[in-house]
Amino acid sequence: MMLRSVHLPLGFGVSPLLRCLPRFSDLASLPAVASCSWSRISASPDGLPLDVPYSRQHGVFRAFRMSSGGPGTSPDVDAALESAVAQPAIQMPKICFCHSCGNPTKQVIPDGEKKIRPVCVVCGKIHYQNPKMVVGCLVEHNDKVLLCKRKIEPSYGLWTLPAGFLEIGESAAEGAARETLEEACAEVEVLSPFAQLDIPRIGQSYIIFRARLKTPHFSPGPESLKCALFALDDIPFDSLAFSSIIVTLKMYIEDTKSGNLKFHYCTINKRPGASPSDPGGFVVDQRLHS
Repeated sequence: MMLRSVHLPLGFGVSPLLRCLPRFSDLASLPAVASCSWSRISASPDGLPLDVPYSRQHGVFRAFRMSSGGPGTSPDVDAALESAVAQPAIQMPKICFCHSCGNPTKQVIPDGEKKIRPVCVVCGKIHYQNPKMVVGCLVEHNDKVLLCKRKIEPSYGLWTLPAGFLEIGESAAEGAARETLEEACAEVEVLSPFAQLDIPRIGQSYIIFRARLKTPHFSPGPESLKCALFALDDIPFDSLAFSSIIVTLKMYIEDTKSGNLKFHYCTINKRPGASPSDPGGFVVDQRLHS
């Protein structure tokens, strides 16, 4: 399954994985819910509308401290909301109804926790929203790398490494090989992990593996317009789909030219207002390698 929502706000969490252990002995023990005033922002930092409590401080979106729901509100709620003011806005899907029983949820702080989470008002189930894992292959062949031109949005017509969301029941390496088969009709042998790239703001973590073709055959899958091998000096950096792909390929070129392939870890932070494919629209932090 090719990435259909990479770097798009709210596109990464259609069905977040949930942990289902109830944390309340009864509904009466639910903390009081904080109330807040919601405003419609014309666009999120990535350009799409977003309903969030917000303020402009030092050029970034920050949450206003929400007022308590009344004199009986738990002080823990106010404390958590106070700490939330210092955190950059993270784009998360809003869970309004329980995935188990279909009843409404409320935003509360479960017992023993510090974060506000959606909790069912009937069955008490806590809905945890977790990052998505993306896996893919950097396929090497005759000193070239395999790229796919996307046939779907986002970033239709731009080039990318074959990659997509990890499926339940497969390892990261298996998922990367499957994505390569789906998008480039190429059977590959996974060699080693090359890079892990975290993008906290959109809740995605990438693992890119080095791989090689088992046979010199590839062709566009149903979600690719075309596939091609590129020499390192010919990689179309002005037509790459995502920041994660730009960073991965630049690190690979550096390693190849130095004659020392390493494993890399880094965090990618988006600049406010930058488009997903803007080469200058992100900053790479916490770069480590071994």
